[in-house]
Amino acid sequence: MPTDISRANLVILTPAAAAANKRRRISSSFLLVIKGSLRKQQQRPTITTTSSPLQGAEDLAARLGLEMAAAGLELLFRDRKAFGAGDHPPPPSPGRQRRPVRVAYQGVPGSYCQEAAAEAYPSSSHPPFLPCPHMEAAFSALEDGSADRAVVPIENSLDGPIPRNLDLLLRYPAVRIVGELLLPVNHSLLALPGAPRSALRRVVSHPQALDHCRHRLQAFDLEVEEVSSAADAARFVAEGRISDTAVIGSRIAAHEFGLRVLEENIQDQGPGGGNMTRFLQLALGATGTGTGKTTVAFSLPSGPSDLFRAMWAFESRGVRVTRVDHRPNRSSPVRVVDKAAYLDYVFVLDLEGAESDDHVRAALARLREFAGFVRVLGSYGCTCATRLRNPSPAPVTPKNC
Repeated sequence: MPTDISRANLVILTPAAAAANKRRRISSSFLLVIKGSLRKQQQRPTITTTSSPLQGAEDLAARLGLEMAAAGLELLFRDRKAFGAGDHPPPPSPGRQRRPVRVAYQGVPGSYCQEAAAEAYPSSSHPPFLPCPHMEAAFSALEDGSADRAVVPIENSLDGPIPRNLDLLLRYPAVRIVGELLLPVNHSLLALPGAPRSALRRVVSHPQALDHCRHRLQAFDLEVEEVSSAADAARFVAEGRISDTAVIGSRIAAHEFGLRVLEENIQDQGPGGGNMTRFLQLALGATGTGTGKTTVAFSLPSGPSDLFRAMWAFESRGVRVTRVDHRPNRSSPVRVVDKAAYLDYVFVLDLEGAESDDHVRAALARLREFAGFVRVLGSYGCTCATRLRNPSPAPVTPKNC
């Protein structure tokens, strides 16, 4: 359940909602744990860089928040010095394995986005994951070479699209969609191991997760409190040994912070059978290997009144349009027609078929004849995960991308 999270404000408490909801501010004990954790982070010692390759690697690792063996540090230092942060990795040499794909995701360790990244890129060697504090950081990580892939949420079946990430796709033209993952949201009730359920007095989580679990929360008969990050709340409960507080979060958060899953799938089940989030897998300048779907963005000189022509360009050639969206046209925000001014838009369509398909290619050629601009955002395959894998101890690289 992705949100635009800033690691500088780890857990931001909101005022109480209606009294009927029984929501109130976080207790003073919870605040003390947060303040104590922040104080510890501010007191971290600074590592001095020397001319030694190993010391240089250690300094680099310290700034990235890594804990690596000496051999791994030397390897990291050599690779960075020889190829630069923005270059592609060196080709594998005899006796040396290719390094794993680096996957950036929006959010913090223990978030649903990390769960999606682990599902999208499962590996026996566990790819390094790079948590990014906000949405744009994941795109920047691809652009500057810090990551090879990124996983970002684009739509939820209950809450609708996430416009910010759609805007970023338009703002970063070199970033392409190479895959899509439909992931069921599994809201779990997490608490300290060994803490009796009868001792719980409150449950905390992000407002979106609380809203998804509204009916189940009524049955719990616990005080409900909102926080800005469910994953950070899970970490604070674990580190502060707060036995009277449960968190609605992901299973991977339970694994990351050593919490116990009291109950799974506590979200309200709608008529369609559940809560799904659509994630996009992104890469820099790459082409997806799937042929199931293509996403195209374009503008129209006549605005929405010309949208039927764009739709007909695909429909008349047997290309099914599966989704239509629009975003503000930032490069040309106002369109003037007969002395009347209108806001202008960029339209985004999802199509069935690959960009290389003859019918899709012909429809795009027709669209380019009358559209202001046309850009294919990617051709890719879709994976629909009906159930999540059990979380495994995949290493996370704490890095502010």
